[in-house]
Amino acid sequence: MGIEPPKWHDVGPVLRREQGKFPAWFQEHIDELISISRSLRKKRELAMYGDEESGVPPEELYTRVDAEYALSNARKVLKLVEKLMGEVRS
Repeated sequence: MGIEPPKWHDVGPVLRREQGKFPAWFQEHIDELISISRSLRKKRELAMYGDEESGVPPEELYTRVDAEYALSNARKVLKLVEKLMGEVRS
């Protein structure tokens, strides 16, 4: 797509700024992808280190439901990106 990958975890702002470079079908998902990116970025630090202020470790902050939700979103993103890459390579 000719877009330099950012050196930070939330790619949402880059998706918004560069959305015109993507096919129309992909652009229809941009808002959802931005939301997923922001959500996962916010949870990343807590998931890795826990809540350092209260001393609660990550395994006590999240449940299986949280993990399944994150995995579902990651699969959704992967499916869209695989479709996009398939078109770009063709």
